[in-house]
This record gives sequence, C-alpha cells and structure tokens, in this order.
Amino acid sequence: MFDIIQADLTRPEHAQAYLSLMSHYATDPMGGSEDLSDFTKQNLVEALLQRSDVFIVLAFKDNKPAGLLTAIEGFSTFACQPLLNVHDVVVYKDFRSQGITTLLFSKIEEIAKQRNCCKITLEVLAGNEIAKKAYTKQGFSGYQLNPTYGDALFWTKSLHN
Repeated sequence: MFDIIQADLTRPEHAQAYLSLMSHYATDPMGGSEDLSDFTKQNLVEALLQRSDVFIVLAFKDNKPAGLLTAIEGFSTFACQPLLNVHDVVVYKDFRSQGITTLLFSKIEEIAKQRNCCKITLEVLAGNEIAKKAYTKQGFSGYQLNPTYGDALFWTKSLHN
C-alpha cells in the first residue's frame, strides 16, 4: 500500500524525499545521467517554496520515498483556463511496476480539477517507451490543432551558454 500525498516542502521529510527522488531521476539515463548540481540541491526546495504555481505529489511506501510528480500551473489562452504541465515523474527503481504512476496521476488530476484546469500536459522523450506506455495508459497522447500540420512539437531554447 502506497501513501500518495500532496507534498508540503516546509516539512523536512517531504523536502528530503523530493530531493532524493529528483537526484535519482537526474542520474537515470532518461533524466540525463548526471546528478543535480550542488547549487540545485541547495536551492531547489527554497525556490519552489517561493512559487504558488507548483504542485508536487509524493508516494511513500513504509515511510520510504517511492515516487513523485511535479506539476506547474500554466494557462491556456484558447480555453481561457489554467492548465497543469507535468514537469517531473519519478518512480524509484525499487518500486517500479507497482502502479505508482497511476496513483501519482490520479492525485494530480484531482488537484487539476479542483483548480478548474482545462487539461494536463507533459513532455516525454521520444525514445522513452516505458514512460510513453504509462502516459498513454493515463489517457495522454500527442495533439494536433489541424491534422494537415501534424502533431505539436515541444521545442526549447537555452538561455545559458
């Protein structure tokens, strides 16, 4: 049995679980295979606490951190409603294939509905077949505004050299 909760990063056990799981994710090949920087480890929790648009869900099993989902509120101009973008999904390797992803997404969907969000969005690496399968199971898919122009793409431009 897993405990699925909305995190309160003012609680040391939640902050530590969050940083531990984020580090686990960062060192995974799908997270870039490189641990979080010392700067990030020292400042991430405080930076997140300064924001009112970040929602974190944690999964615990027997008080051990098992998974997390970080979502950040955005806004859909077409729907004129807020949306949640899932930025991080992490399941600690010892707890994979036990249904945690479904539980995390169920909780974030509950939060999204409470906030009157029109949708939940996320990005996924094209080669991350395990995540794509899990997200498809949760009802996610690529999207198009007009099939003539194909699927929308997620692009980025780094502002750091």
